Amino acid sequence: MIDVKHLSKSFKTESGSVEILHDISTEIKDGEKIAIIGPSGSGKSTFLRCLNLLERPTKGEIWFGGLNITGEGVNIDWVRSQMGMVFQHFNLFPHLSIMENITLAPIMIRGLSREEAEDKALHLLKRVGLYDKAGAYPAQLSGGQQQRIAIVRALAMDPKMMLFDEPTSALDPEMVGEVLDVMREVAADGMTMAVVTHEMNFAKEVADRVFFIADGVIAESGTPEDIFYYPKNKRLQDFLSKVL
Repeated sequence: MIDVKHLSKSFKTESGSVEILHDISTEIKDGEKIAIIGPSGSGKSTFLRCLNLLERPTKGEIWFGGLNITGEGVNIDWVRSQMGMVFQHFNLFPHLSIMENITLAPIMIRGLSREEAEDKALHLLKRVGLYDKAGAYPAQLSGGQQQRIAIVRALAMDPKMMLFDEPTSALDPEMVGEVLDVMREVAADGMTMAVVTHEMNFAKEVADRVFFIADGVIAESGTPEDIFYYPKNKRLQDFLSKVL
């Protein structure tokens, strides 16, 4: 599904250039669930945002479904339509109803009729327990409900892959479970997923592989058992001692 080759990403600052990611090469297979963990500021979110070109890599290539999406002339809108993304903050359009938030992109980008888009939206809303909120506006919903809507909005585009950037970090603790339950369902349906998360139990339960990113590199990767019970990297050992 994804083949990352020698990915680096730098940002310009007043004092020069700061490299956030350094020479990362890895693969994500079709249907695989990847949890991405690591300390704050290590480059986790930047790595995720590079995958759908919200951040353009400074060096390296990203291949998606056999296409070099970092090459010249690639339709970035098409790439992003194939990778649904859910952010820390819900990014719903406050002036649109929940139904309008969900159906806008399928109608404008996918070319679905309004009836088709609304049928799909209602099906997805029922699936996440928010069927009765179709006519509501984001401000009328709790944070957990808004994040479930954000997931539905991404799924309505029929993506080949879902990217989650710390989707529960902005939620009150009692709302985290309802969002993780929806993500578990998405994973169980076979969706390819990459999830930046601080929810270690979720990573243990759902992930096929875990990437530990520190200092701009994937310092260690492996199965949840390898990472959480038999960590080899000293930086990973220190990190786990603080979060588990």
